[in-house]
Amino acid sequence: MRLYAGKVTPISTDMVNVLTSTGAVEAEPEMEGEVLLDIESVLKEYIRTEREIVNHARELISKGGLEFRQLHKLKSKIADERSFGIGDKAMDYLTRQVIECLFHSRHVAEIFVEDHELRKVLRDVLRQHLKVDDDLDEEVRRRIQNLQEGTSSWEIEYNKVMSDMKRLKGLEVDG
Repeated sequence: MRLYAGKVTPISTDMVNVLTSTGAVEAEPEMEGEVLLDIESVLKEYIRTEREIVNHARELISKGGLEFRQLHKLKSKIADERSFGIGDKAMDYLTRQVIECLFHSRHVAEIFVEDHELRKVLRDVLRQHLKVDDDLDEEVRRRIQNLQEGTSSWEIEYNKVMSDMKRLKGLEVDG
């Protein structure tokens, strides 16, 4: 799972809309914009930290003379050391962070449901929006199937084609 900067506002908006329309969370109408900003800040911080972890892993590969195919393993190790969720752990990590944000936000008047219900609602919104990641990955892999995965040429071409696809689909590469 990968969170793109271009999806932060749509995801946050849908989270606030679902949470308030179902009565799971109560915020004064004039505060819904602030709740939206609270959730956006969680998602933006996730993107920033993930980028920092990837850069650190790349730096370790470069300095250590390691093979590029070890990037995923290094990213996972660094993320685990920081108690940060990436890959399969990202959905759980993000939902925990958003729930914590909601409970600590001074813009949320009341939360009327249990944590597990909040988690389900938030996961549904994330799944709906982040399916684009799986679709993009599948399309990119189809386009570069002639290259051997794990090689530096595969990684370079994957990033290039992914960047082009994101630009075509209106997703921001950096945010």
